[in-house]
Amino acid sequence: MDMAQQRAKAPRGSSARQRLTAQDWADAALTAMGEGGLAAVAVEPLAARLGTTKGSFYWHFTNRDALIEAALERWEEVGTEAVITEVEAEPDPGRRLRRLLVQATNLAATDPLEVSLLASATDPRVAAALARVTDRRIGYVAALFAALGFPEDQARHRGLLAYTAYLGHAQLGHAVPQSLPADAARDRYLDGVIDTLVRP
Repeated sequence: MDMAQQRAKAPRGSSARQRLTAQDWADAALTAMGEGGLAAVAVEPLAARLGTTKGSFYWHFTNRDALIEAALERWEEVGTEAVITEVEAEPDPGRRLRRLLVQATNLAATDPLEVSLLASATDPRVAAALARVTDRRIGYVAALFAALGFPEDQARHRGLLAYTAYLGHAQLGHAVPQSLPADAARDRYLDGVIDTLVRP
């Protein structure tokens, strides 16, 4: 259950309503984007989901555009920077790469947000966020390949290949899920993809 759903279950007179933050609104906006794209980011339905009023929204944001910008910044923070920070705890670059790709692929399989944002790439705000995130993610994965001993140009190429494999897997997982292996076969498939990527 996401944070927006938890807030929505809180009684109207509870202290949870009084403690809503800009981050709570951004998280709710991201959930809405995942469910219905940018069009689903509307103040009144989000207020209802959070169990609050529009007044709470205007306490934190001047308008819907400001909320969308905050949500996209939150996506960058949680979906990229926090993930990188988490996998950095693994000292071995090969295991770090494997952990990152498996974790990201598993998350993309359950969360439609990435696919929804890609579908909204014609919006300049989304396009700018996607460009920043894509550059950061490919750069990080390329650095892992470099740490594994690949020359810089090959490391960049493999980083791009790994990222496109991830995005393709995410797209198929939401559009045609039956085309992908499941359970243990899925784990073997991902291992095979990763082994192919790290093979000299």
